[in-house]
Order: sequence, then structure tokens, then C-alpha cells
Amino acid sequence: MGDHAAGRRAFLKQLTALGAAAVVAGRGPGLAQAAETPGRSGMKTAYDPTAKLELKVSEVEFLRTAGGRQLMARIYQPQGPGPFPTVLDLHGGAWRRKDRLAEEPMDRAIAASGVLVVAIDLRLSEEAPYPASVQDANHGVRWLKWKAAEWNGDPSRIGVYGSSSGGHVAQLLGLRPRDARYNVIPLPGAPSLDATVAYVATRSPISDPYARFQQAERMKREAMIENSTIYFKPWETIFEGNPQQILERREAVTLVPMLIMQGALDDNVLPPVQEKFAATYRAAGGVCELTVFEGSEHEWVAKPGPQTDRAREMVKAFIARQLNS
Repeated sequence: MGDHAAGRRAFLKQLTALGAAAVVAGRGPGLAQAAETPGRSGMKTAYDPTAKLELKVSEVEFLRTAGGRQLMARIYQPQGPGPFPTVLDLHGGAWRRKDRLAEEPMDRAIAASGVLVVAIDLRLSEEAPYPASVQDANHGVRWLKWKAAEWNGDPSRIGVYGSSSGGHVAQLLGLRPRDARYNVIPLPGAPSLDATVAYVATRSPISDPYARFQQAERMKREAMIENSTIYFKPWETIFEGNPQQILERREAVTLVPMLIMQGALDDNVLPPVQEKFAATYRAAGGVCELTVFEGSEHEWVAKPGPQTDRAREMVKAFIARQLNS
């Protein structure tokens, strides 16, 4: 027993030293506490959005589709004591294109501040229509809760970041975390986990897919029209899986804090659509922060510039507010 007590005293002394080192390094106080077991009652993961950490980037197999395609997860792991806050990234691409690499600059920026970011592939619309990509994302949340600790992540409060069509998927996850239509992919290693998330951050989300389809018709953009008709099969699902209309129907939903970043010059998803969604979300009792970026189009964060830098800082500040709430 004496050896055990001495060992514990040495361990606690080491944790105290780590906490002091973190303050010196500018990562803020409380790191010693955060180094305890994730999920312990009263524990909060220390997070300083101004931190600059080195990253280890790796990839693992995530899920195999019915057609045999292997979906991958790209892991951006900060190098430090941790455990770090954890975010799942859902890519855009009009439900039809792109993969886990689509938001790499944003993912790296978030991760370097001390967040475990995991970007996953989603099934594309020509492989499987709605709700396949939402099912993949639902599975991704549960899978990441199960696996986060392996990459020094804190699984107790998973956040989601989604862009464009990935923002649509992220909103559906937030609103319907336990929906039977989405929770269909088994996770044998952790069958009791659910897909609830702590917050949702989005860039140019398709908050109202039908309004976006109508805009494509007005602009005579055949490819954009086709993107919707391929994904929403049967067509009625464009109303069933529509975040704006879900709120208007007053469905029983979960309202987690949400961030929407929208380009003022976006003629794909119009700013008034986001303003209407944010107002409806707030009226339902949720917190929705909406910022319109002047001089910015649909995918402004794909290019370096002050508005891109601002978007990255906004996401990090939003995460910090959720973790400190």
C-alpha cells in the first residue's frame, strides 16, 4: 500500500507540472484536470482557441458501403497532453462529389488550436440517395465517441462541422440524433452509444433544400437541379429531410447550439434562406448564431484571405463558447 500511495503522489505531482507547463506555453490553465479520464463528472477539457500545436495526420478505414467502397476517416491529432475536444467534419459537394479532404485547410486550422478533428467520407448520391449520407454521419458520431480516446480526444462532448451539403447533413444530425431512419448502421463495438452531439457549426449549409432547388430552377442551373433530383429519391424526401420544414412542422427535435457562416454573394444558397432558418430555430427555442460574410461567395473559405481567416477564428471561438458553457 505504501508503494501505491507513493506512486499516486508522484503521478499527481507530474500532472501539476504539466498544468504549469501548459500555462507557460499559452494553452491556458486546467490542463492537469483535463488529463484525467474523459467523461468524468465535472471534468472540462481545457481549450484555448489561440493555441498553435503541431499535428499528426493519419487515416483509418471507417466504413464499407454495400457496394464495397471503403469510406475513410482522416484524423488531425494535436500533439500535446490532451485529451482534446473532438469534432467530426462532414464534407460538402452537393451530396454528389468530394470526400474527407474537401475542408482540409479548415480542419487543420481548427485542429492546430487543440481540437481532435476527424473528417469522414460520406456516401455520394449516385451510390445511394438520402438518407444514406445522414446514416453514415450518424454512424460517424457514434464511431468517433467510441474511438476518440485512441487519438487523445475527449468523447464526452462531440461537435460537428459541416459545409454546404455537409452542413445540411450536420443540421439533420443535430435535429434528429436518435431518428430510426438514420440510426441503421450497427456499431457492434459500442452498441449503447447514440448520435447526440453537443453543437453544430456550419458554412453555407443547405438549410432548406427545396428553396435551393427553386433557386437552381430560377438560375437555370441544370447541374444543380440534377444534384437535388439524384439525392432526393423519392422526391418527397426533399420535404421530409428539410431542416427548415422540420422546424416549421414543429417536429419533436433536439436544439443544440448552432453556428451558420454565410457568404453575402452566395447565389447558390441565398442569405435570406439562412436568415429565415436562424429565426425559425430561435423561435423554436434554440440558439443559432448567423454571420453573413460580406464580399464572399458559397465556398469563400477555399481561398486564402481575411474572410477565410475570420471564418476559421469564428469556428474556434464558437467551439470555445460551447466548451465553457
